Amino acid sequence: MPTVTLRGPGIAPVVARPGETLVFGRAPHDALPPGRVPGRVLVVLPDCSPHVSRLIGELVVSAERVVLNWLGSGAGQLAGLFDAPGGARRVTMTRSLSAQLDEGENQLVVLLGRQLDGQLSDLQLTIEVEATAVSDPSDAGRRTGSGATAAGPALERGGREWFVALALAEPWLAGRDDYPRPPSNREIYERVLGWHGYAWNLERPQRVDDIIRVIALLSFGPADNPTRTQQPGRLQNTRFAVARRIAEVGLVTAADLAEVERAAHYRKLPPG
Repeated sequence: MPTVTLRGPGIAPVVARPGETLVFGRAPHDALPPGRVPGRVLVVLPDCSPHVSRLIGELVVSAERVVLNWLGSGAGQLAGLFDAPGGARRVTMTRSLSAQLDEGENQLVVLLGRQLDGQLSDLQLTIEVEATAVSDPSDAGRRTGSGATAAGPALERGGREWFVALALAEPWLAGRDDYPRPPSNREIYERVLGWHGYAWNLERPQRVDDIIRVIALLSFGPADNPTRTQQPGRLQNTRFAVARRIAEVGLVTAADLAEVERAAHYRKLPPG
């Protein structure tokens, strides 16, 4: 599940979690009807140029994705750590355009959006998207050191990330430790489709890569995450390490693999 942090000059970092929306601009309070809307956080950007819209955009955070909706009359430029929508690394945002943000650091530039001492310059904002583990609601309110054992890292069972982890770690879960290489993006897509009957958007290799980064962060932690320091030519080694780690920490298990294969088998049987 994603957590979003919005940073910019003159504002303290603002954090949004699934179910919340960050609405930002020169004067968002004046652009929206009065009254509090649950889950909506208004962020005033200081030192905005007079021509900047009172309402520039909104960041909508759901359980699976983060979407930037551009509401302003002016233009902005969005650059992601990974590929931006449409395959480009940079996309120009105009009114009514939406873009799904990748995990990591996304840079948003409001063109000539800042005015200091009468001088106009671009307004630089940073939107950081971080994947967080899905916790068991029964663990809510527990604190480390309270004597209760906290839940370990977890993925939403039956979700897209869970199935990708299962497909990536399948050789280790099945006891084939001598498998010559980790599954490719295409093989992961085909296995998820065969098990689940629906593969979300995994036919796009970039989506598989993005999810593996999320899984790596969850299974290794930020300090030891191998995808953060991945070197050219070492992709197979990195993916091998992530696949083995998935099995070691129990994000998915051999019992999970047996269950999805059994379900897929019975789904293919003729009715009756």
